[in-house]
Amino acid sequence: MLEKLFGIISAVAEEAAPAAAGAAEAGGEAAAEPNTFLALLTSMLPMLLIFVVFYFMLIRPQRKKDKKIKEMLDNIKVGDRICTIGGIYGTVSGLREDTVNLMVGTENMPIVIARWAIRSVEEVTVENEGDIIV
Repeated sequence: MLEKLFGIISAVAEEAAPAAAGAAEAGGEAAAEPNTFLALLTSMLPMLLIFVVFYFMLIRPQRKKDKKIKEMLDNIKVGDRICTIGGIYGTVSGLREDTVNLMVGTENMPIVIARWAIRSVEEVTVENEGDIIV
């Protein structure tokens, strides 16, 4: 594909060369403009293509992921079962702007965590086992 594109650019440059030669005889510096522009375009094209690839491979998917996480954090409600980034499972007992109150463990121990520290909202409830085998 790049060979085809560079072939088109070189064909345009070849067609512009005879016209530029005639203008050089008449005007002097006017002949340098089309070749300079095409050279600039040819040198900037790889950088532009790299930016486009980075946008579609890295930036766009990350924005989608961030939007999905923000939506999940905004939709948390009292009674939801969540998992924190530290691996703590708990049930939401209260919400504030930046913090979430959780009830954790078999004795429903209350803890407060930052809202950004929530990894996921669990669909299936995870019950703590009363007997721990070591």
